[in-house]
Order: sequence, then structure tokens, then C-alpha cells
Amino acid sequence: MGVSDSHHRSIRIGIIFIFGALLSSAYSDPSAKLNPTQERPPARQWQPNQASFDEDYVGTSKCIQCHADKVGQQTTAMAKALELADGCQILRANARLTFRQAPYSYRIAREGDRRVYSVSDGANTISAPILYCFGQGAAGQTYVFEHNGALYESRVSFYKAIRGLDITLGHARGVPKSLDEAAGNRMTPADARSCFGCHSAAAANKTQLRLDRLIPGVSCESCHGPGEKHVAAFTAGAAGDLKDKRIFNPAVLDTEGQSNFCGACHRTWEDVAQMILERRQNNQELGINSVRFQPYRIANSPCYAPAVMDDRRISCTACHDPHKDVEHKPAFYDAKCAACHNTTTKAGQTEGRKLKTCPVGKQNCVTCHMPKYDLPGSHFKFTDHHIRVVRPNESVW
Repeated sequence: MGVSDSHHRSIRIGIIFIFGALLSSAYSDPSAKLNPTQERPPARQWQPNQASFDEDYVGTSKCIQCHADKVGQQTTAMAKALELADGCQILRANARLTFRQAPYSYRIAREGDRRVYSVSDGANTISAPILYCFGQGAAGQTYVFEHNGALYESRVSFYKAIRGLDITLGHARGVPKSLDEAAGNRMTPADARSCFGCHSAAAANKTQLRLDRLIPGVSCESCHGPGEKHVAAFTAGAAGDLKDKRIFNPAVLDTEGQSNFCGACHRTWEDVAQMILERRQNNQELGINSVRFQPYRIANSPCYAPAVMDDRRISCTACHDPHKDVEHKPAFYDAKCAACHNTTTKAGQTEGRKLKTCPVGKQNCVTCHMPKYDLPGSHFKFTDHHIRVVRPNESVW
């Protein structure tokens, strides 16, 4: 284990020890279920949402020349995680959207070749062209515009379930005190790097935002890193002799490595634990909203801890192929559950682990053991990745 891995492992142990004491009343699934004594996975060669400005990005069209079997990734929701306003499908399908929260009225409308976001208090109006559309729209879509030299996140978003606008998830639902506040949240440099880093490729790292380099959506190079050196190696015909293909393949990561890799955008256990602590210090609770953060929730599952490092049956990619859209039919996941809870073997024993089988049902396992929750204001039900036997009236946050 390298120095960086040892450092990461030490941090995790410290976080688990401290937060285990401070947050025991904040949620009912203590993170002590995670096993901090096991070896950390090898240091990641690439981190999603951390663009490299030292190498060139070649674009998906170049990638699929050799990886034609992955061409479907271009049609996934992740690939559409960010769209430029002029190509935004939701805005094209909805020429005019309105919303009102007295005394403020909101409008998103087509003006010439632009989509313009406006908010008015009756006397004054803030109006600006929409620049970026965040979210493919399975749940909702939020808009980014420029105002007074800064990027703003729109205070209202489009929600598919209501086919209209409502307050953006995470924004205060009370009546704003000023027109500027009503327009949206002014994005700090860190906010902008985080948002663009996870919804696009090539534009953001820990210290810089380079929108001139932006590749909209989550594409091949978002997860594999810039392809310049990889393509050059294969073009030269030397790649077959190289142990290092000059590109990162997340498939080499073990279960915990995958959780942290995907968690770079979907929030790691540590990210959410810190969030819970900060809210608690401000007399607030994250509560049901933690359901949105899958790597955090699955880490609290009883079956996660024993498998945390080397059992990929509980890893992110055991159920989800990042090159395809998420499968929504519950029956699809039955085989995934049966990979561990195998009813054909004695006591559910598989690969040395004895796992209980469900005495109630054998189909559509996730409908009971991974229930969906409607987050307040989201107009969408999120699947809880905390796998468990759900008890009546239990507190699960």
C-alpha cells in the first residue's frame, strides 16, 4: 500500500471514530459497519470531475471508433447531464414555462434563438439568457445563467412529473427577500467547479474552471480520463506491448474503490457524514435527503461491510453498467440479489459467506429491500440504496 493509500485509510478510520460518536443520534445506521481495518485499494490514477489541463481530450466520437460496443453511452441520462441551452430538449419542447411565488413571477421563454430566464417583482425584472441546462430531466432540470458577472443557479427548475416549474431542490422555499435572491443562487467558484465537474468533461478540477474546454455531459473521458496519450499509443501500434494503456479503467477498482470513484459525484460516505455533521452543528438535519446519495446509503447496508474491499457482488457496477441507462424494472435486479442470497444453496451459502434468503418473496426483491422515497419538493421517488429488511415505523435516516 502506497503512502497516499495509507493516508486515505487513516483519514477514514479517524472519520469513522469521530463521526460515530458525534452522529449516533443523527441516523440509525452507524458507519462503524464499514471495516476500516482492511487494506485500501490502489491509488486511483484518475478522478472523475477533476479535469486534466495538461492533456488533450479527444471526444467520444474518437473513442467509439475502437469501442463501438460502448456507443450506447451517448444516449444515456448521464451523457445528457449537461446540455447547452440551444440544444436543450426540454426547453425545445416547452416554448414557455411560468411559475409564481408572490410577489415574484418567473418565466422561461424563447426569444429569437435564445431561451431567456426572467424573474420579476412587478416593478423590476432580472432577465438573462440561459447558458447551461443541468440534468437530463428524468426528475428535473436546473438552469445556469450569468448575472452581474457571475454564474447563477436558477431558483426554479423544470420537473417532469408536473411538466412545469417549481422551486429548485436545495433552495429555501420561503419567499425571497430581494429580487437578486429570487433569481437564484450565486455560484461560488467552488460551486461552479463542482457542478461543471460532475455534469460535463474537461472543464473543471479542484482549482480551475475552464468553460472554453467544456464537453457537455458525462462522456467516456469523464471516467477514463483524457484520451490523447491512449489514442497516440494505439495509433503507433505499440499499445499491445504496453502494460499501461495510457488510460484509466475503473473496472480495476474493488468495491470500496468503485464506491469512492462513483461517489466523487454521487457523494461518498465521508462527504455525507461531513454534511450531516455540519447541519447538526447548525441545528438542522439532512434526514430523508440522504437517500439521494447512493454510495453513502449502500455503505450502511449490513451486507456491505464484509464485502467492502473484495466482493464485487455489492459494488456499483454489479447492478449498473455505466455505459447503459439505469434499468427500472425491479425484476432485472433479482439475479443481482441472488448472486449472494442464493436459494439453491444450503442456507444461502455462496463463496464462503452464509447469507439469509427472504422468507416472504423471491421476486422483485428491491421493491421491499430498497424502497423508494419521495423527497420533499423533488416530485420524484429516489431508490434507497441502503439494502435492509425495512421495519415498520423504523427511523432510517
